[in-house]
Amino acid sequence: MTMRVVGKRTPRIEGPDKTSGRLRYAADLAPEGCLWGKVLRSPHPHARIIRIDTAAAERVPGVHAVLTGAQHPHWIGRIMRDLPVLAVDKVRFIGERVAAVAADSADAANEALTLIEVEYEELPAVFDVPEALAPDAPTVHDDPTQYAGAFVHPERPDLPNLCSYGHWTHGDIEAELAGSHRVFENTFVTQKEHHVYMETHACAVSVHPDGTADVWASNKSPHMLRGQLAAAMGVDVPTIRVHPMPVGGDFGGKGSPMDTPVAYLLSQATGHPVKIVMSYQEELLAANTRHPGTITVRTGVTNDGHVTGMQVEAYFDSGAYGAFKPAPNVNLHGLEQAGSCYRFTALDVTSHIVYTNTLPSGHMRSPGGPQVNFAVESQLNIVAGELGMDAAEFRRRNLLRPGDTSPNGEQWGAIKAVEALDAAVEAIGWNAPRAPFVGRGVSLYERGPIGGDSSCRLVLHPDASLTLYVPIADPGQGAYTAMQQVIAEELGIEPETINVLPAPTDELTFDFGVSGSRTTFALGVTVQESINTLRAQLREAAGHAPFAEAAAELCRASGGDVSVNTYKKVPLFPDPPTTEFTAQAAEVAVDPETGNVTVRRLVSAHDVGTIINPEGHRGQILGGAIQGLGMATVEEHIIEDGRPVALNLADYKIPNIADIPAFETVLIPSGEGPGPFNAGAIAESANVPTASAIANAVHDAIGIPVHSLPLTAERVYNMLHGA
Repeated sequence: MTMRVVGKRTPRIEGPDKTSGRLRYAADLAPEGCLWGKVLRSPHPHARIIRIDTAAAERVPGVHAVLTGAQHPHWIGRIMRDLPVLAVDKVRFIGERVAAVAADSADAANEALTLIEVEYEELPAVFDVPEALAPDAPTVHDDPTQYAGAFVHPERPDLPNLCSYGHWTHGDIEAELAGSHRVFENTFVTQKEHHVYMETHACAVSVHPDGTADVWASNKSPHMLRGQLAAAMGVDVPTIRVHPMPVGGDFGGKGSPMDTPVAYLLSQATGHPVKIVMSYQEELLAANTRHPGTITVRTGVTNDGHVTGMQVEAYFDSGAYGAFKPAPNVNLHGLEQAGSCYRFTALDVTSHIVYTNTLPSGHMRSPGGPQVNFAVESQLNIVAGELGMDAAEFRRRNLLRPGDTSPNGEQWGAIKAVEALDAAVEAIGWNAPRAPFVGRGVSLYERGPIGGDSSCRLVLHPDASLTLYVPIADPGQGAYTAMQQVIAEELGIEPETINVLPAPTDELTFDFGVSGSRTTFALGVTVQESINTLRAQLREAAGHAPFAEAAAELCRASGGDVSVNTYKKVPLFPDPPTTEFTAQAAEVAVDPETGNVTVRRLVSAHDVGTIINPEGHRGQILGGAIQGLGMATVEEHIIEDGRPVALNLADYKIPNIADIPAFETVLIPSGEGPGPFNAGAIAESANVPTASAIANAVHDAIGIPVHSLPLTAERVYNMLHGA
C-alpha cells in the first residue's frame, strides 16, 4: 500500500514554537496574583520530627503561608500512597519535604525557609538492601502493607523493610535445572540513575473559593495526575482541572506528582495561585531515580548449548517510598520479560522491592528492563564462553522462532528475533579481525506496546481544516505529529491543515498518559475511530464529494464546526498479541593502562511495523541508545550515608557529544503492529539492551566477565588488575 503522508519525513508540529522559544512550559506560567512556593527539605536520612517552629518565617514580609505535615496530613502516590505530601511525624530520606512556604517572591520564600526551626531526633538508618533486610534492621515503615494502594503478594516473605514482592513462574524450574548438564549462577549489580531531563519539575496550582482547582504541571499523564491529586486531598476528581503542558523531557520521571500537591495546599491556604519550580539541586536530591538492583541468574544448559531453564532472583532498592511506582503490583515490569527472547522450558522470577533511607526510586524508561536485561544477557555471554561457543551463535541457537511460545507464556505473531540478531552482528562486522583490547558484544530485547483507554475530540471547521484535541502531553517523542499524519493519511488531506492541541482533563474522558510505548497505539486507534465517525458523517452529507466540498456542506448543515468525541476502551495488551525484537551490537576499545572504555560503534537492529514518522522513529532509537550508553559507561547517582554525592550536572556525568560513537540503525520490516497502519512500538526498545551489548563487548575485549555497571575507567582498571 502506497501512502502519501505516513512513513514520510514530516516536520514536527510543535517544532517552530520550540525552536523559536515561543512554547511556554510550566515554569513559564505566572497566573494573576501568583505566589512563589518553596520547600524545606530534611537534612537527615531518618529522624523523628519533635517540633517545628514557623513563627519567625511567618513574619517575613511577603510571606502568605507556612505549612507543615502535622497541620496538613496527606499521602500521595501513583498507586501506593505511602509518601506524605509534607512529612508528618518522621523523615525517611535526605531531601524529604518537611515544610512549605508561599510568598510574594522567591527571595522572600527562601528567606522564610532559613527561619523555620525544626527539632529532630535522629534515628538509625539503612542505606542499602542487604542492610535493610537484616533481621535487626531499623524499620523504615512500620507496616507498609497498610498503605492505600499497597500490593500484598500471597507468597510475600516475612522480611523487614519489604515494599513489595513479585513472583512469576512458568514450567517446573527445579526439574529443568536438575536435569541440565550444567547450571551456571552469577550475580549482577546495576546502579541508581537520574533521568536528566532538561526541564526540572514545575507546577502552578490555583484552588478557587468554590473548591475547584486548576493545575498546570510538567507531567506526562494529566488524567492520572488528576486522580492522584484528588485521592491525596480527599476531593472529588471532577473538582480538579489539569491543563496538559509541554514537557521538556521525561524518560519516566515526569509521571510523578512531585511538588504539585504542595502547591495545591499552599494555594488552598492562601487563596492565591502558587507556583513551584524545582532547582536541579532539588532534582538530584529528591526526585525519583532508576532502581539500583542486585540480580542473581541461574541458567541450566545442555552440553550442546541449549538453555533448559532460567531462575532470576532480583533485589531492588526502592529508596524511602514506593509512591513513584505506577504498576498495580508496585513492582517493575521488566522482571516479567526476563528471558522472553529465548526458547526454554521453565522460567522462575522473583522480585523484592526494598525500602532504604535514600531518595525514592521510580520508573525510568522501561522500568526494570535495562537492569534485568544486563543480568540475563551478561549471564548468556558467560555461559557461551564456558561452553566454548561464539556468543552470537549461542544466542541464535536459543532464540524464539515463529510459532514458539515464550518462556513467560506469550504467543506472538511475527517473531523476527533471529533476523534482528543476524542484522546486528553483520552490521558490526562480528567476525572481522580485531586488535588487542578491542571487543564486540551483542544483546537482545523484545518489547511491544501496552494499550489502555484513551479519548480525543476531532473538530472539523468550515474551511476544511481540522483540530484534534488530545488528552496527553508530548514529552518530546512526537505524538502530536504522528496523529497529524494519521489523520492526513486517512482523509487524503495535507498535514498543514490539521492542528493538534492538548485538552484540559474536564474536556476529554480519560487517558493513561505517555508510558509503556503506548501512545501511537492507544491514542492512534482512538483517533482512527474518530476519523471513521467523521468520514461517515461527510458521506451522509455530501456523498463522495471531494473533502473540502464535503466539509463545507457538513458544517453548513450543522451550523458551524462539527465535533466528534471519542472514548475508546483499548485493551491493555493488544489482541492478537504482538511484540518487536531488538538486537544491538557494540564495538569497544579498552585502554589496558587506564581502564578507559571507548565505545567505537553501535548498531541497533529492529523489526518494525509501519513507521509513522521516520525522523521521530530514528530519534527514539538514537536517544534511547545514548541513554543506554550512559548507563553502561558513566552514569551513577552515588549515595553516601543517604546523601547524593552529585547535586549538579557538572558532577553527575552523562554522555556528551564527544562520547557518541558511530551509530547505525537497521530496520527489518515485519508488517505487523497493533497501531494505525500496523504501527508498532519503539520508545523503550532501543535503550534496554545497549548497556548489555557494551558490557559484553568489554567482556570480549578483556576476557573478563562484567558483573557491575557502570564501566568506569577505575572499575575496568581494577578488573584488569584483579581488584
